[in-house]
Amino acid sequence: MTTVPEREWLARREAHEARMRQWVTPHQERKARGEPHPVLDFLFSYYSYRPTRLLRWHPGPDVVLAGGSALSYLDWTGYVEVPGGVTLDPAAVRRDTTEFVLTLLRATESRAPRLGCFGLHEWAMVYRADSARHPVPLRLGAAGTDAVVESLPIRCGHFDAFRFFTPPARPLNSLRPTRATQVDLEQPGCLHANMDLFKWAYKLAPCTPSELMADCFELAVDVRELDMRASPYDLADMGYPPVPIESPAGRAEYARQQAEFARRAAPLRRRLIELCERLLIR
Repeated sequence: MTTVPEREWLARREAHEARMRQWVTPHQERKARGEPHPVLDFLFSYYSYRPTRLLRWHPGPDVVLAGGSALSYLDWTGYVEVPGGVTLDPAAVRRDTTEFVLTLLRATESRAPRLGCFGLHEWAMVYRADSARHPVPLRLGAAGTDAVVESLPIRCGHFDAFRFFTPPARPLNSLRPTRATQVDLEQPGCLHANMDLFKWAYKLAPCTPSELMADCFELAVDVRELDMRASPYDLADMGYPPVPIESPAGRAEYARQQAEFARRAAPLRRRLIELCERLLIR
């Protein structure tokens, strides 16, 4: 156990709250106005971690928070009082969840990044559809979008993307991901697998140190931006110029950024793996 003085952990908590408010506050304001955001809402809707919880600072395992202010943590699930302060309750570790996350992340880490998908999953979600998923025009129109899907090979191995493919698009995918094959197919070049590091971080909460949670969330923000810039939607007026994957230059740019995100995600995945290992030996 490491005891952290009250002044130190309060400063870390304040810094975390300020870091996350730049995303949480605008989202809450848009929601109050009834104003959807086709790019950023995904981070608060598909990912089920409530914005108010994202603002909470947690120290992680094997840390004792010293000082009277630490007693407020007893109002939250997962904390107990010990001599010298407050710490995570060992019972807060959900072993089945932790074991699954560890197995998935180790398997993903063991594979080389595959960079040839070009974000076609978003295109396959509107292929031959009567309406788009977002109230935003398609850059190439419906026929042009369908033509791109039909002209390029689709190799999506991420189940939570594949399950939103339209029925006509499903047979065009060379893989058939299922929830049961998730551990077998996820790879570190996949944008969704890298965004999902945020999901695995909050699935381990409150055991995840909030600095790691914030790093995973901010990676997810940046990956989501590329995901939608490379999509069939026209988001230029919202400040998201397209990455036109229908062209060779656009595909090259997509693969370049995809490789950079794989590089950024690798140390975060490693930190989550080490957190799982640490939790399972407690």
